[in-house]
Parts: sequence; structure tokens; C-alpha cells
Amino acid sequence: MRRYLYACLGLMTLAGIVLCVAPGKADDHSGAALENCQRQLADGSQDISCLRALYRQTPAHWPAAYWSEGVARRELGPLLPPPEPADNPGTAQKVALGQRLFEDPKLSASGQIACANCHDRQLGWGDGKRVSFGHDRQPGRRNAMDVSMAPYSAHQFWDGRGGSLENQAQFPIHDPVEMANTIARMERYLRRDAGYREQFDAAFGPGRIAMDKVAKSIAAFQRTLYPRNRGFDRYLAGRDNALSDNQLLGLHLFRTKARCINCHNGPTMSDDAFHNLGIHFFGRELEDLGRYGVTGNPADSGAFRTPSLRNVPRNGPYMHNGLFPNLEGIVNMYNAGAFRPRPVGEQANDPSFPTTDPLLQPLGLSAAERQALLDFLSTL
Repeated sequence: MRRYLYACLGLMTLAGIVLCVAPGKADDHSGAALENCQRQLADGSQDISCLRALYRQTPAHWPAAYWSEGVARRELGPLLPPPEPADNPGTAQKVALGQRLFEDPKLSASGQIACANCHDRQLGWGDGKRVSFGHDRQPGRRNAMDVSMAPYSAHQFWDGRGGSLENQAQFPIHDPVEMANTIARMERYLRRDAGYREQFDAAFGPGRIAMDKVAKSIAAFQRTLYPRNRGFDRYLAGRDNALSDNQLLGLHLFRTKARCINCHNGPTMSDDAFHNLGIHFFGRELEDLGRYGVTGNPADSGAFRTPSLRNVPRNGPYMHNGLFPNLEGIVNMYNAGAFRPRPVGEQANDPSFPTTDPLLQPLGLSAAERQALLDFLSTL
């Protein structure tokens, strides 16, 4: 098939690869011409007609990506619905209950803070703030992550402390800076509400309302939130005009010269790993050592989970501390090779002083290339 949905009308071969032409769309690139395009790209050409021809193939046959040594090579692709664990299959009743719980501020000690306060559909499932605030308007120290992509990750939160999606649900409820409740108090509230008792019985069968059912319901709801039908998804489905010329160039740069694919790979556009970008403020007021606080391993100092780029135009500000209000600043940071703080004084002998990930190197992107990359990110 041409990409995924188009039927094969005109067939050409290139080194044994079948190329399929979209219905009603002429394609005058022969196998020899495509080979020539590959050579041009290898020489640094950004000819858009060659990019169009080569990116009409399935992602597995796109031009070679730039993969750094040791990186797991996962090509971009269409985003499928997230998998469901065997012990928590989604049902209409469970999803409806999960949505109600997600939006109910009475799960908090104050009765004023719901999950939806920090994860708002209209704000890309974040809250639009640099860092979130919670109980008694206490500011947290981290930016609210986009929960629509959480079901795809084995590690919840910026530091990965949450484990499964079901396990994650309890953390905000008893965190003193977030909802500041206790699990027992929340369970008593739910058991006293006739409407909730009816919904829990419909979702799980008769039985006592407990935290595990709350977590399973919220997780089932979150698994319905994944982003879909963006410009990039339409392009992957076979619509050539879903990406402009500059956006297509941005896709090519994303996979090659800009090296974004090293960490933002696969259909989720995240390696689900932890990287140090040098934004840890070691020894300063805003210090946050990320994964190190969970593992105690000096190699994890200053490292944070790679967020998915799916839905990224809608969920700024960005980074674990909301340091960047827009994507332009992030692209400029990566183009410069990220941040590389140096230890001062006694810090030089501190094994926990973070070392910026060696994957990050200056990129040498021109202003036009940076704009093309931003244009591609706008399609996600």
C-alpha cells in the first residue's frame, strides 16, 4: 500500500521496494530517479520534489534517519490506541466513571482541586502555567505534563516515579502540595455518594469502593484521550497535501540533521527514557535533579523523562519546569547543543553533579531550517 491507506495503482521498484501511487495522483519518478534523489539527499540536498517522492513510501522506506550510536532505532509512524492491561479493560461505564472522578474537585482536601485543574482539555491536557499550583495555592516545582500521552509510557511523571498509569492516579490525591487529601478520606466521600455507588457497581460489579477502582477508572478514561487526526497523521494516512513543502522539509530535518528522532522516536515520538539537558540548577534555588530523586543513582542526576511530541503545539510552556514559553526557544536551545553547566568549587568533587547527555551536540541549523522544523512540529 502507498503509506497505509492508498491502493497500489502504478507500481515501481527500487532495490526491491514496492512504491505505490495514490489514486488519481501521477508520479513520474522512476526507480533510477528515486535512487538519484537518495544520492542528492545524502549529499545535503533539500530538493522538495525529491523529498515528496521519497516520503511517499512507508516510513520503513523513508530516507535514512540520523541515529546516534546506542540509540534504539524506532521509526516514526501512525499512533494507534494505547494498549489496555489485562486486569483493566476499558468499558463505557468505567470510562464515564473515570471522567467524573477526573473532573471532581471533591476528591481533594479543599473540595476545589480536580485532576482537570492541572490537565485541561482546552490547554492541551496541561494547565498553561510554568508550574502548577495546588492546595492553598501552593506552587509546585514542575510543569503539568500532557496526560493524553501518559497511557503509552511505562514511567509516569517527569521523574518516572509513578510506574503504571493505574499506580500514578493516587499520587496527586495525597500529595500535600497538590490535592492534599488522604486515600481513606476520599474513599469515605465516594462511598457516601449514591450516584458514585451506582456508577462503581455498574463499572466493577457490587463491592466496596476503594482506591484501586478509582485508579482503574481514571486510567480507563485517560486511555481515551490520545491525540489523533493531526496534520502529520493525515499525511501518514496518505494525504500528500496534509504537509506543506516547509513542513515536509521539517519532517526530514527532524529525522536527520536536527537529530530529534534520537529521543523523539516511534509512533509516540518519545523514547520513554531519561535525559539530562542541563536544566537542573544544581546547587541553586531552583535545583531539581529529576530521576536522581527516585533512583539515587548519580548517573540519573538532572535527568527527566522525554515527553511525547504528540500534541506538543497545544501544551506549552515546555520542559519539566516550564522554562520555555514557546517551541522556538526549545529549537534554539537544541541547535546550540543544550546547556552545559560547569561545577563550581566543591561541586567538582560531587558525584551527583549532573552531566549533560552526550547525545546533545550543536546542530548548525540555519534560520530557515529552524523555521521548517517549527512548521513540522505545528502538525503534531
